[in-house]
Amino acid sequence: MASECTPTNPLAPPTSPLSFSIREYFVLTLTNTPFVQRSVTKINTLLKWANVPEKSLLTNEEFVLSSTAMVATLVGYYVLFGKRHRRKRKRLAEELRLAQRQVHFLEEELVTAKREDIIASTPTRPQRKSREIRIFMDGAFDVMHYGHMNAFRLGRSLGTYLIVGVNSDESIKKCKGPPLMNDKERLTMVDGCKFVDEVVPNCPYIMTPEYLDYIFTTYDVDYVVHGDDPCIVDGKDVYESAKRRGRYRSIPRTEGVSTTDIVGRMLLMTKDHHYLRTRRARGNSMGSLSISGGIMDGEHSDDDSDNEIHNENQEDDLSVQTAANYNGGGDGGGVFLGNQSKFLTTSMMLRLFSAGVKHPEEGMRVIYIDGAWDMFHCGHVEFLKEVSKRGDYLIVGIHGDSVVNKRRGGNLPLMNLHERVLSVLGCKYMNDVLIDAPVEITPDMIASLRITEVVHGTESDDSSTDVSFDDRYRYPKEMGIFTSIKSPSEFKLRNIVSRIQKKQAEFQSKIDRKKRAEKEWFDNKYQNGDKTNNGNEK
Repeated sequence: MASECTPTNPLAPPTSPLSFSIREYFVLTLTNTPFVQRSVTKINTLLKWANVPEKSLLTNEEFVLSSTAMVATLVGYYVLFGKRHRRKRKRLAEELRLAQRQVHFLEEELVTAKREDIIASTPTRPQRKSREIRIFMDGAFDVMHYGHMNAFRLGRSLGTYLIVGVNSDESIKKCKGPPLMNDKERLTMVDGCKFVDEVVPNCPYIMTPEYLDYIFTTYDVDYVVHGDDPCIVDGKDVYESAKRRGRYRSIPRTEGVSTTDIVGRMLLMTKDHHYLRTRRARGNSMGSLSISGGIMDGEHSDDDSDNEIHNENQEDDLSVQTAANYNGGGDGGGVFLGNQSKFLTTSMMLRLFSAGVKHPEEGMRVIYIDGAWDMFHCGHVEFLKEVSKRGDYLIVGIHGDSVVNKRRGGNLPLMNLHERVLSVLGCKYMNDVLIDAPVEITPDMIASLRITEVVHGTESDDSSTDVSFDDRYRYPKEMGIFTSIKSPSEFKLRNIVSRIQKKQAEFQSKIDRKKRAEKEWFDNKYQNGDKTNNGNEK
């Protein structure tokens, strides 16, 4: 009798006793854990309270299998899709950064093309050097910053010689109230900029046709230059007469920085404007960069319109750290007026600002001076001018944001490292800068930079110090190359802050109005594609 047998399915996958036993062991192990038992008990208690039938209650095995499936689903989604979103965000951020750099590059190319066109179309005059093109710019330049310096650079790039007119205190006061900085302080800043060849003081705030005729005749000016945002006073274009003559040229308005933003930083407690970065620890000269030996990343502005603060003769004896705390203390509780710095620091901008920087020649007397150089002001300019007389080559060390904040507290520095580097690079009295300079000056650093003398001034905004003065300059003192000189000016950052504090409510209101106006201008420029306006709102 033939034996009966159960037919087998040749397509069915073979059963693996090992894999079955592993799954069974995994489920049984988790099922008997106290955590699973407690969780199932609590869930079932809740279900019983909701009148769920006994046969529908959750078992330990069901809890383990459903939890495992949920965790596996989440892990699988993260592996397959989570990183993809992160990569997409990273890719879009990189594309945006490259696009911004490309915009900056094209703007520079446009300025270069304008310059070539101007030189080709301007007739050579017998009394001049061959192809000399004289450019005139004017403004209040109150609380002057690297954005103004970049405007001078752009203006000068359209010609070969730049003349800058500085509006008088009286004319500014009549039009919009007393400026924050007086005539002498503003003239010192403009005259100290390396892109400026000549300064004209006491210019009227409103450029009348008669005064423009005077400028064209007296200073043999070829073109008047201003920013590409509107310059309307009493409903009239200030530069209409120059435009009619065909002797007006515009430059791109520097975006990402303005006097409004910088002064706003003085009226709040925030460190959002600080340059955040990951770096190896400071402490040796190799951790820093000098422009003549390395490159960082930058961009630009010419807003000189925020100057409606009364310039009192008497200054409050107010430290910067205390002034910063006036607005709500160090916990960020003050009124938010400023924003994170939107200035795009590119390597091209640093190259443009560091044009002409060269290594010191053999035998040159190299002078080194370091500091924060925050809110680069007239006191800094006068001091660098004095120090530059002591040698042939001046290197200016610029401390990093965290170093300055530890020494000064509050929301200082008001300008981040990149902004302070550009500010110092724009000064005509320096030859090179040391970026993120170490606090302690070491023998290796002295040898590497071939420093002949280390100089320190008598005026400072430091309120505390982690490294004592003697330790900071110990090696230069031991080597006999340290010199302390009296600062030619007693002007400090606290002078600016105290002036603003006296008119805080008035200035806060002005900043709000100015920010609304700037937002409207940018919206019109980029949303409507309007780039035809010329001039600059004064």
